[in-house]
Amino acid sequence: MAPRNDIPDLTALATPGAQIALRVTPKAASNRLTCEDGQIRAWVTTVPEDGKATAAVVRLLARALGVAPTRLTLLKGATSRDKLFRLD
Repeated sequence: MAPRNDIPDLTALATPGAQIALRVTPKAASNRLTCEDGQIRAWVTTVPEDGKATAAVVRLLARALGVAPTRLTLLKGATSRDKLFRLD
């Protein structure tokens, strides 16, 4: 799959055991991910109900990291905009 402009290359962070913190904005106009000054931000179009927005973030982050979505485990922030994932 060709890289898209709205998804940065975060493969340098894809080391086993790495913890990745990010801030999520649900109900956005488009799905995108940014990394500025070490801060990762995700915008997803899905609504924050029943874990739908978190699932969309997992797919987006996994694509940026170049790993399978099943390798990401949510450690903190199931109902928060600030989330912490671990790469297994």
